Amino acid sequence: MNCSNQSFQNLVGPDESLRVMESLKRGATRRDILSMLMAGGMQATFASGLVGVAMSAHAQTPRKGGRIRVAGPTAAATDTLDPAKQSNSTDYSRCNMIYNGLTSLDGGLTPQPALAESFTTKDAKTWVFTLRKGVTFHDGKALAPADVVYSVMRHKDPATASKAKILSDQIESVRASGPNEVTFVLSAPNADLPVILGTFHFHIVKDGTTDFNAGIGTGPYKLKEFKPGVRSLMMRNEGYWKPGKPYLDEIEFVGIGDESARVNALLSGGMDLVCSVDPRSVERVKSTPGFSIFTTQAGGYTDLIMRRDQGPGMSPDFALAMKYMFNREQMKKAIALDHAVIANDQPIDPTNRFYFDGLPQRPFDLDKAKFHLQKSGVTGKVPIVASPAALFSVEIALMLQQTAQRVGLELDIKRMPADGYWSNHWLNSPVGFGNVNPRPSADTLLTQFFQSNAAWNESRWKNQKFDQLLLSARGETDVAKRKQLYADMQILIHQDAGIGIPMFLPSIDGHTSKLKGLSPIPLGNLMGYAFGENVWLEA
Repeated sequence: MNCSNQSFQNLVGPDESLRVMESLKRGATRRDILSMLMAGGMQATFASGLVGVAMSAHAQTPRKGGRIRVAGPTAAATDTLDPAKQSNSTDYSRCNMIYNGLTSLDGGLTPQPALAESFTTKDAKTWVFTLRKGVTFHDGKALAPADVVYSVMRHKDPATASKAKILSDQIESVRASGPNEVTFVLSAPNADLPVILGTFHFHIVKDGTTDFNAGIGTGPYKLKEFKPGVRSLMMRNEGYWKPGKPYLDEIEFVGIGDESARVNALLSGGMDLVCSVDPRSVERVKSTPGFSIFTTQAGGYTDLIMRRDQGPGMSPDFALAMKYMFNREQMKKAIALDHAVIANDQPIDPTNRFYFDGLPQRPFDLDKAKFHLQKSGVTGKVPIVASPAALFSVEIALMLQQTAQRVGLELDIKRMPADGYWSNHWLNSPVGFGNVNPRPSADTLLTQFFQSNAAWNESRWKNQKFDQLLLSARGETDVAKRKQLYADMQILIHQDAGIGIPMFLPSIDGHTSKLKGLSPIPLGNLMGYAFGENVWLEA
C-alpha cells in the first residue's frame, strides 16, 4: 500500500477508505466523493480536505491497462536482444522488459533478490544462489539451474563477444549444486558479485539459446515485434512471477537520436516518455501543461578520449594539456545550465561511497596547458570527433577549440551524426568523445573502462599497477582499506589515463504527467532502464 492510501485509511478508517477507493475506480468525481463523505455525517470543511487526500491516493494506486510509446536516444541496425551484446540505453531498456537477472539493483544500488530468492557466501569467493520457484520463461519452460549456468558461462567464451567478458573473467565456475541451486566459484574474493549479477548483461536466458530474435525471457513483457534500428513492441506477460506486475498492456519503444526531435515528439503527444532530455529543454517541458521532468542524480559523464596507442594522445603531455584546457565552471554553467557536478578527470562521482575527495581539483590553467603542449611536440591540426550522441560533446569541443587557439593549438572538430556514432566512431577515433552511463559499483566501472584488457578501455590506457590495485580492492573486506585502494586508482587515472572528465551529469527524462510510478535508480535514465514493470497510466 502506498503512503497516500495509508494516510487516507488512517483518517477515515478501513471500511470507508475501501468504499471511497472502489467508487473512484468506477469513475466517481470529486463532487461524488464529497457527497459520499458528507452523507456519512462529516462536516463539509473536513470532507473537502479529505477529498484531495483520497484523489491523491487514488492517483498513486497503480492501475492496469493502457499503452505507452517511449523514445530512447539511440537506434541502430546493431540493436540487439542478446543480453551479452547490449551496448546502449536502448538495448538496456528493451532487454529489461524481456529478461530478469538473478538479482536487481534498488534505488541505493543495493542488490535485491530477483530470479534468485537468496544468495549467501562465507568467504566472498564461493557463492550459493537459491533460485525462485514457479518462474517460467515466456514459452512456458520452467526456470532451472542449467539456464543460469549457460547464461553466465557464455560470457567467458570469446566467440560470444560479450560486452561483459571482462566482468565474467573472474568467475571460475558456475554449476548446478541442487535442483534449485547454483554455486559460483570466483578466482579471487569479490564482495560485489551480487551487484555485478544485477547488471544488464547478466540477464538469464534459456539454456542453449543461440538465436535471440524471439526474445524469450522471464521478464514482465513478451516480445511482439522487433525491428532493429526502428522499433520494438512489447506486450504484458500475464504469467509474470511478480504478483500484480506489470501494469501496462503494451509498450512501444523507438530510438530517436536527435534530442530536439525526441522532445518535440513528447510535447506533440507522439511519445509518453523520452530518455535523455537536454538541460536546455527542461524549462520548455516543465512549462508545457500536461508534461513533467524526471531527474536522477547519478555518475554518468561525457568524456574526452585521447587514445594512448595512436595519434597525439601517445604523448601523455598532450593529454595533460587538453585536461588543463577544461574550463569546468564555465562548462557547468554555460553548457549544462548548472545541471551537473564538477568532475576531476577520474570516473568515480561524489555520490559513490568510494569517491576520493582528497584529490586536488585540476584547475583551468592555460600556462600549464601551453607547457605540456610544447613538451608533447604535437603541432598542426588535431581532428577531434564529436556528436550529439555523446551529450554535450559538440559544445565541449567548441569550447575547447576556442581555448586551444589561445595556446597555439588548432582543433579541427569533426561533427558526426548521432546515428551510427557508437559503432563507427566511438573507440575508433584517436581523439573524440564517449558517454558513459552510471555503473552500479566502483569495481564495475573501473573494470569495464580502465582495466588494461577491457573491451571498453576507451583510451587504451594500460597500467599494471592499476590492474593490481583493482584486483586487491575486490577481495578487500575492510572498507577503510578498500577505500584507500580506490583512492589510489583514482589518482592514477587522474594523472595518467587518456581520459578527461569535466562534469558528472544527471539523468533527465521527460514524460506525460499521466505516467506514474517513476522513481530514481541511479544506474541511468528511465529508472536505470527498468521503468517497464514499474510505470502505469493515470485513469
